[in-house]
Amino acid sequence: MTSSSAASSVFSALAPYGWDEAWADEFAPYDTEGLLPGRVIRVDRGQCDVVTAGGVVRADTAFVTPNDPMRVVCTGDWVAVEPGGNPRYVRTYLPRRTAFVRSTSSKRSEGQILAANVDHAIVAVSLAAELDLGRVERFLALAWESGAQPLVVLTKADLVPDPVTRSHLVQDVELSAPGVQVLATSAVDGDGLDVLVATVAGGTSVLLGQSGAGKSTLANALLGAEIMEVQATRDVDGKGRHTTTTRNLLALPGGGVLIDTPGLRGVGLWDAESGVGQVFSEIEELARRCRFHDCAHDAEPGCAVLAALDSGDLPVRRLESYRKLMRENQWIVAKTDARLRADLRREWKKRGAEGKAAMDLKQGRRR
Repeated sequence: MTSSSAASSVFSALAPYGWDEAWADEFAPYDTEGLLPGRVIRVDRGQCDVVTAGGVVRADTAFVTPNDPMRVVCTGDWVAVEPGGNPRYVRTYLPRRTAFVRSTSSKRSEGQILAANVDHAIVAVSLAAELDLGRVERFLALAWESGAQPLVVLTKADLVPDPVTRSHLVQDVELSAPGVQVLATSAVDGDGLDVLVATVAGGTSVLLGQSGAGKSTLANALLGAEIMEVQATRDVDGKGRHTTTTRNLLALPGGGVLIDTPGLRGVGLWDAESGVGQVFSEIEELARRCRFHDCAHDAEPGCAVLAALDSGDLPVRRLESYRKLMRENQWIVAKTDARLRADLRREWKKRGAEGKAAMDLKQGRRR
């Protein structure tokens, strides 16, 4: 087989998984070394399944800095894998176009990559439970920061039969997700699925959400087959149970690929200031009109954010959520940035001194 026909064969085999001319150009140096291109479809304890032109192979990831959680191989990576060997190894991965990252639960201030090279970040939210808009905003901040286009999918819409109530729920989420499409779907009656299929076709989508949000059911609906295991909802509250335990990449029959992820209990921010800013774009716009460029939107004169709050144009919940996520993100960044950490300490000391002075003045007036 000539080199051109071999390249054509690789292209046709990997195109359904997102292979394109740009990826082929990135891989060219490794092609001359005799390595094979492939996409990681599953990772499990230092081993990964890679789809190549010749089929799915099992490979070891020991060569790819396993002690750095930000550089380990993850689902969605395009990799250079050895053509044979027992075991065979992944030698490297190609530079990521996008990466969905959250902070880990450890105290070492580490980030964890959940999925790589993603075009659409689908945030699944169940309508079987009370909406947690703050959690939706948190997911969206990470989604925007990843470089992917967020999409909120409200699952189990059939459990909200009243169209007026359903419409109000959609509007509540839309107000918390400026610039993001919000789609109510039902895997039972198929509502909204045609729009979702058209949206995810031709790219890579990652499915995110809490346990029981209906991600596996939604994945099966997109795949057109019962591929992902699904457990029945609980009678007591209509919620699903945790089923997915690994991140799996699957080709969709209508085009595009889907990465299904386990339910996420904790969704910590990881250096996501710009993502938070996009979720709260209306507050960022108001902040540009404040009298002072470093306005904290607390008690400063000429604060456009507080003025919008007083007029009712800005809901209190939105501002509180914005402040919470910005503080959290600042704290995460400060753990690895000594200069920012020092700035925060100075700011805290300044505020503490101001509070003490105000208290002394108040007590003096009382006396």
